[in-house]
Amino acid sequence: MANRMRGADASFLYLETPTVHMHTLKIAVVEPHRDLDFDSLVVGTLARLRRMPALRRRVVPVPWALNHPLLVTQRRIDPDRHFFRHDLGGSATLRDAEVEIGRIAGRQLDRTAPLWEIHVIEGLADGRRVVVGKIHHALADGNAANAMLGNLTDIRSADRATPLTRDVDDDTPIPSRRRLALEGLRDAVLQAALLPRLLLATVKGLASMLRYRRRNETGVPLPIAHAPRVSFNGPLTSRRSFATVTLPLADLKGVRRQHGVTLNDVVLALTAGALRRWLDEHGERPAISLTAGVPVGLDAADSDPRLLGNNVSNLFTTLATDVADPVERLHRISRTAGHAKEMNRRLGSQMLADWNQFAPPSLVALGTRLYSRFRAARFHPAAFSAIVSNVPGPRETISIGGARLTDIFSVGPLVDGIGLNVTVWSYVDRMNFSLLACPDLLPDVEVLASYFPAALAELRGEPEPGAAAEPVPEVRRTDEDQESA
Repeated sequence: MANRMRGADASFLYLETPTVHMHTLKIAVVEPHRDLDFDSLVVGTLARLRRMPALRRRVVPVPWALNHPLLVTQRRIDPDRHFFRHDLGGSATLRDAEVEIGRIAGRQLDRTAPLWEIHVIEGLADGRRVVVGKIHHALADGNAANAMLGNLTDIRSADRATPLTRDVDDDTPIPSRRRLALEGLRDAVLQAALLPRLLLATVKGLASMLRYRRRNETGVPLPIAHAPRVSFNGPLTSRRSFATVTLPLADLKGVRRQHGVTLNDVVLALTAGALRRWLDEHGERPAISLTAGVPVGLDAADSDPRLLGNNVSNLFTTLATDVADPVERLHRISRTAGHAKEMNRRLGSQMLADWNQFAPPSLVALGTRLYSRFRAARFHPAAFSAIVSNVPGPRETISIGGARLTDIFSVGPLVDGIGLNVTVWSYVDRMNFSLLACPDLLPDVEVLASYFPAALAELRGEPEPGAAAEPVPEVRRTDEDQESA
């Protein structure tokens, strides 16, 4: 099977440079189990590739970038190009595994093969393994990756007999360069007929959004115009660092109910509280608020699971880091995010994705490479301060090959100028926060992660975790007291 990539998906290919990696990570912490080892995981995964179409398809570019690339189904998967083993020696901690995950995140995927890898990190002191799935954002967003995870779980021991180079689908021959070019031009002409309708819809959407903004004190930040300069906004290097923190889902839901906000608002407020403390510790908290770019999934709640591609929009909101009171900060975030959602709806959530369809691949890719090569992000304020996203994960405990997944984490990529991504996945009764950073911009991401429990405690009106209780004053009894006693 060969299909032309949508512009919204292909744009993640064009945004990639030697320092900007457009893959996402899905991380599972797996309990020890005698029937699940590296080899059985490889065999079981290959046996299930028919249920995960994104993992069977390779990107085939069109000559001279005349149109978006094709996705071509590849019949055979070479395990040596997709499965990797990392041994940390037998006494490692989860923090050691996080450091290794940062190294994995700092290497690009090979475009001559289907754009995914699975890394198994072994050698933890408690016998657990960490399985890292690495997939290019051009193939799947968070919701699609979540659905694929469901098709990977519960691999049975019977799958161990499956050959490693299993035929996963009928082979699709790659078209000749001449055919690729001609079909690319044909499709470009056909899609050009849609341009007038898109122009009209865009004008109407912009007018509606601007009317709404004029009539309401939205507080919604404009990209670049409202983002202050902080140290983790600048040109990226190829290096990445990674850290996690887990918080009780019930506590976040309690904050949501108490203050009448959404769970996404609480996630943003926790990120703001942790960042505010980190900025204070580093002596660089600006007088104006940091801002966030928030990916928003567009799949309907009752739609069938999607296993391929992207269906996501983005909105921009404040993190209210200029507000000292945590509850007031939460409410300002909630109000602004609500206005941002309405403005995004009026503009048209699919508008940017529709315009990506008409983006000239060669010009976009060239512009991105030049921007990255000349480190142009240092010459202007960042579009926003950090990426913050929240994706609902599995509500029940899941397993692979009989081994229970004790935790699941996920994180998206960084974009040039934005050196921090905070991605949250719920799993059963927990909210798992994953932080990906460029260590040359933010050198201590694990310290930032450690501030999230305190941010939750202040929202709940509790003492900070680990804080010493106030000493009870000693009451000295006078002689008169003793006599009356």
